[in-house]
Amino acid sequence: MKTPLLKIRSLKFAGAFMASALLFSCGEQKKKDSETTEGITQDTISEPANFGGLALYTLRDAMTEDPKETLETVATDGYLNIEAAGYDNGLFYNMTPSDFKSFAEEINLHPVSTHQGSVTLENADEMIADVKAAGFEYFVIPVPPMGMFTFDAESMTMGMDGTAEKLAGVLTTLGEKCNEAGLKLLYHNHDFEFKKGENGVTLIDYLLENTDPELVNFQMDLYWVIKAGADPVAYFEKYPGRFKLWHVKDMDDEGRFAPVGKGTIDFARILAEKEKSGMQYYFVEQDQTFNHTPLEAIKISHKGLKEIGFN
Repeated sequence: MKTPLLKIRSLKFAGAFMASALLFSCGEQKKKDSETTEGITQDTISEPANFGGLALYTLRDAMTEDPKETLETVATDGYLNIEAAGYDNGLFYNMTPSDFKSFAEEINLHPVSTHQGSVTLENADEMIADVKAAGFEYFVIPVPPMGMFTFDAESMTMGMDGTAEKLAGVLTTLGEKCNEAGLKLLYHNHDFEFKKGENGVTLIDYLLENTDPELVNFQMDLYWVIKAGADPVAYFEKYPGRFKLWHVKDMDDEGRFAPVGKGTIDFARILAEKEKSGMQYYFVEQDQTFNHTPLEAIKISHKGLKEIGFN
């Protein structure tokens, strides 16, 4: 044991002095150790704090069957933030907005964003009030709203029926309403927004260049950007600060959805540019889980987040 505060300059009585100093020092240390660890048990040594977000769309079936138990599992699995995708008739997963907010707080989950695909200009005010009451910060438009979204089941392709100008106008109107209520409006992409249309216009570029960043910003789904053959980092560089939220989901060798860290996407490269992106929160999402149950997949993805360096 070192005794740096004692400098023995004389050899006279050195042996006896050192022995007594050591005994005193060790006794004091044992006392301090005892005081420090008193009352500490295995139960009071907590795991590291929860981190990261989960898009509840991944668990849509479980959230329909037993939303409260499912949310408790999400918290137990280490997630901190949640994004909803289950609003109907004024309720979030069959809970009133205030009940949803209270339950989330009770189990230490933070409601950050919600996908509101059924929004129209007529119901927007009521919906915005519900989103605000449920404790969310971001009101997300998941696809072109009000009948503009198209899906071809035979080819499994998504698209839009309407003009880029019309969509930009709708987003601006909704953005104004959200801003007045203290919410932030975002548009969430799939792959078709990153492909040039017949008129030569790339929808996402048009929206980015023709909406006010004070009113309209974006949730980037990294999987769909890459699926479209685009580069997320190139968009961060071209339109810095516009991508406030991310959907983080991986892609397997066949181009299918995969748990985070089990696919081919270079998340570390993308994550290194989060400041340029403007990213405030991110959410694991996996539309289909294939070889795992959704509950298994979110555990794998949370582990992957940690390994990649998300926090």
